[in-house]
Amino acid sequence: MEHRAGQPRLVIACGGTGGHLFPGLAVAEEWTARGGEVLLLVSEKKIDQEASRKYTGYRFETIPALPKPATLSPKMVPFLLSLWKTIGRCKGLLKDFRADAVLGMGGFTSLPPVLAGKRLGLPGFVHDSNALPGKANRLTSRWCREALVGWEAACKHFTKAKCVVTGTPVRAELRELPDRAVAAQKWGLDPSKPTLLVMGGSQGARKLNSLVASAPLDPELQVLHIAGPGDQERVEAEAGGRDGYRVVGFCDDMPSAYAVADAVVARSGASSMTELAYLGLPSILVPFPFAADDHQTFNARVFADAGAAFLEQEADLTVDSLGARISELLQPGTRERMSAAAKALALPDAAARVCSAVEATLK
Repeated sequence: MEHRAGQPRLVIACGGTGGHLFPGLAVAEEWTARGGEVLLLVSEKKIDQEASRKYTGYRFETIPALPKPATLSPKMVPFLLSLWKTIGRCKGLLKDFRADAVLGMGGFTSLPPVLAGKRLGLPGFVHDSNALPGKANRLTSRWCREALVGWEAACKHFTKAKCVVTGTPVRAELRELPDRAVAAQKWGLDPSKPTLLVMGGSQGARKLNSLVASAPLDPELQVLHIAGPGDQERVEAEAGGRDGYRVVGFCDDMPSAYAVADAVVARSGASSMTELAYLGLPSILVPFPFAADDHQTFNARVFADAGAAFLEQEADLTVDSLGARISELLQPGTRERMSAAAKALALPDAAARVCSAVEATLK
């Protein structure tokens, strides 16, 4: 790749999950809009490979995903050998690209590029979207100039690097939603009726899906239920063919899903939380019970404390209590108040803040 003089070159490690990939792409869009160039490092996972085909304007390189085993595990030796090899590959990529800085968007995919950059004397950054940062990011921050975070609550967990609250960048397709009527037609819904969006999640959502599908709901309430791969037929059966209750296994058009939503029931992963805040959607948040370090509860608590969401633990929910919460959520006064509180949590210029933080070290 040829580089024009004066253009800052940023390497963004953003592979592994949508929660790392989409914010990384949002940063790439902002960086290139400012006249810089980017190299995106992703994993071999399907979501990353699909993105590399879709976003043809960027250069992608694949590096191995390296989940760290327990420190005393016998798997630690092969992990360290793989890490050493991956750091070497990353050094070669950084030199070839003539990088000026390295940004990791989270997870252990970020560690080798940041370490490689450190050895080459490049400023490094790690971004964490969660209120309780992951162990991988806390480790990576030891070799970073700054830790960039989505929520103020995360800062106390970074002790080895300066912490800057930037927010989490939102993917471009969500910044301007389609018309509600057009989106409602896509889902076979009535745009004039209140609509609840349910995001069951891709893992461990069977109980939550069942609670919503069986809950007593206002007959006028429509539901768009994203049940997750493999759970669509079961949830449809439990919903009992109710009018205005649409179930999909996988949604590849989240802008249209959000466009019809008046309120949301969801897990509290960082990516979803960022989108709910950006769009000002009130919610009932039900943390995934087996998330690492229970970090989804920490995320949900940020929203609950701000009055932007109801926090409910899955073990405590019944179909009746959930039905009552949904009814409360959709009361006009409650919905408007919580929507305003959600918007107040958003940092809509997060991508610009991330880029500015990196640029400040290059001057």
